[in-house]
Amino acid sequence: MKFDGKLQSGRLVKRYKRFLADIEVGNTMTPHEITIHCPNTGAMTGCNEPGSRVWFSTSDNAKRKYPNTWELLETLAGDWACINTGMANKLVEEAIIENRIEELKGYDALSKEVRYGEEKSRIDLLLSAHRTDPRSCYIEVKSVTLLADDCIGMFPDAVSARGQKHLRELMAMVEAGHRAVLFFCVNHTGIERVRPADHIDPEYGRLLREASERGVEILAYKAEISNTEIKLVQPLPVELDCSATDLV
Repeated sequence: MKFDGKLQSGRLVKRYKRFLADIEVGNTMTPHEITIHCPNTGAMTGCNEPGSRVWFSTSDNAKRKYPNTWELLETLAGDWACINTGMANKLVEEAIIENRIEELKGYDALSKEVRYGEEKSRIDLLLSAHRTDPRSCYIEVKSVTLLADDCIGMFPDAVSARGQKHLRELMAMVEAGHRAVLFFCVNHTGIERVRPADHIDPEYGRLLREASERGVEILAYKAEISNTEIKLVQPLPVELDCSATDLV
């Protein structure tokens, strides 16, 4: 997926109030600060260090109070991360359509944001009309940017009641005879494998393992990121037989 228009860059000063970030732009002789929109509700641990290079897009919508949107980050360690969590669904959709997700090939119909479940959820992606499998496939997408030691990516980066609900809904879909997939869209180039963040949200980790045991498929694919394009290119292992103590 190519970015619309050329992204501009600056240096992160601080991220605050969840949806705002101050960055420094301009040359070294005449720098100045601007405030941009941060489309990420998570803790962004490791992705909000002052001095990191920020890449942002600019909207031509005159009604926007903050016309610039934070899209990417180059970490101080040299990795790239996608900050805009709204990109994850688009990346997975694009990869499915282009047959880059081996486990999700063969479907002729794709729908988005379909209402489902007893807890009144919306599924991110719904695949149907498979050439050999009569089951519909419910796909919940999660963006992973939390990097721990040893190239481990972890989810979630904050306690997520919403994420817990989605796992319960996916288990119910399997029980009803459908396919259900929890898809980790790994949007950090430093990550090589994915684990549940039990030390942050132990209930999510418990539910994720239960979901796997009950037939929910757990997939992870890693994005290739630059300031012109981002796309999912590589499957990664998901490690469920672990705990927070493995990292200390």
